[in-house]
Amino acid sequence: MNGAESLVRTLVGGGVDTCFMNPGTSEIHFVDTLDRVREMRGVPVLFEGVASGAADGYARMRGKPACALFHLGPGLSNALANLHNACRARVPLINIVGEHATYHRKYDAPLTADIEMLARQYSKWMRASPSSAVVGRDCAEAIAAANAQPTGIATLILPSDTAWGEDGKVVAVPESPKAPLPSDKDVERAAAILKNGKRTAILLGSPLTEGEALMRAGRIAAATGATPLAPFGFTRIERGAGMPSIDRVAYVVDQALAQLKVFEQFILIGADVPVAFFAWQGKPSVLVPEGTDVHTLAKPEDDIATALAMLEDAVNAKGAKAILQRAAPTSSPNGTITIDGLAAVVGAVLPEHAIVVDESITSGRGLMAATKDAPHHDWLVNTGGSIGIGMPLAVGAAVACPDRPVLCLEADGSGMYTLQALWTAARESLKITVVIFANRAYQILKGELAGVGNPGPKALDMLEIGRPDLDWVAMAKSMGVPGRRVSSLEDLADAIKRGMASDGPNLIEVPL
Repeated sequence: MNGAESLVRTLVGGGVDTCFMNPGTSEIHFVDTLDRVREMRGVPVLFEGVASGAADGYARMRGKPACALFHLGPGLSNALANLHNACRARVPLINIVGEHATYHRKYDAPLTADIEMLARQYSKWMRASPSSAVVGRDCAEAIAAANAQPTGIATLILPSDTAWGEDGKVVAVPESPKAPLPSDKDVERAAAILKNGKRTAILLGSPLTEGEALMRAGRIAAATGATPLAPFGFTRIERGAGMPSIDRVAYVVDQALAQLKVFEQFILIGADVPVAFFAWQGKPSVLVPEGTDVHTLAKPEDDIATALAMLEDAVNAKGAKAILQRAAPTSSPNGTITIDGLAAVVGAVLPEHAIVVDESITSGRGLMAATKDAPHHDWLVNTGGSIGIGMPLAVGAAVACPDRPVLCLEADGSGMYTLQALWTAARESLKITVVIFANRAYQILKGELAGVGNPGPKALDMLEIGRPDLDWVAMAKSMGVPGRRVSSLEDLADAIKRGMASDGPNLIEVPL
């Protein structure tokens, strides 16, 4: 078999059976293989930033890597913004990047680029295969590296002659190395902190904010009075009815400082000390109070799930009953569209087992509070701050969980970065309802600008995205997605209900 087939068969054998792709000439043998290796699902996209964001969403919901296929350096460059987010989310992901044939690179053809330089900052593992004979081996090692704790991005660079060489071999994926456990001393210190009577926050990294790990954190909280927290840029939270409540560290510096100042000590498990997104004059970069006792029980590269279990044993919390959220049905509000009203509508109509993708920092600031008592659901956010991940993330989540409805809450400015995701949603008949909060501005930057001083009209105009106004309904229709513009809260509630009950994608534009 050729190198491309050995690659795809090794991917499938290693549990990687979905590839988001926008291929070119150097990757054409991978595409040709799809008719021989039917276990591999190819999902076409119109822009590489959709592929990288969708692979992220898939990994968050399936807990295993997807593959993303990129065309040389320029294709990888188009994907970097959402690879930044995926890197921050610490999700497992396999990048396959085509390269010129080994003998062709010396001619400096037009698409020649330093692929390794582009990939290095976001890759925990990277290799360029030298021949078709070792492509299978390199692929197997990439999968093992991506799955090793902390999970992350593995990038395999494949010159095109490694794809067509006929000495390819399928290779089994080796076991990933075991992650280290915390020392008994660190566990004992964390337990002592929880028993000393001081107000304590436990900051949980991914995947401790979902499943049994979150239940375990809830039992520890019930037994000790500690407060579980998630970073602002969390990867995934399982929440709603039947799950313990977990608050998110606030984005706005002043709000985060007020939120965290009540705690006298912090325990970090797979998470870092919260810091501000940006530096501001006269405000601290580190958000925990100065002089606060901060104890790291486990770093992201450690076995954080077992570390949490060891802490549960150390504080005798196994018999404790976690305080769980209860479904509290509320009536959906009517009338004029307001920010508070938007959040209330989502909280009232969110169906059970929905997946919410939230990239609406300004318009959606009240959404998590309004949905705390909603039916059981998952919540995904932008982990790295590079905007334009919302719709691609929703595509990946919908491919991963085809039986679950996906609600994507998207700002109009960030949505324009990757609106090509709508085409993929239509092409694949994905159950995604996209709500566009159309305030026709980079509203969050207006707030930041106001913090600098008294902005003038020229400065403010740089943050407007009207004139002409974007017509999201028309753009969605052009890519095969039915669209609807709403003018009241009751219209919004009806549109979300209809969208979430449908078998395909929908878009709702909410003028603000």
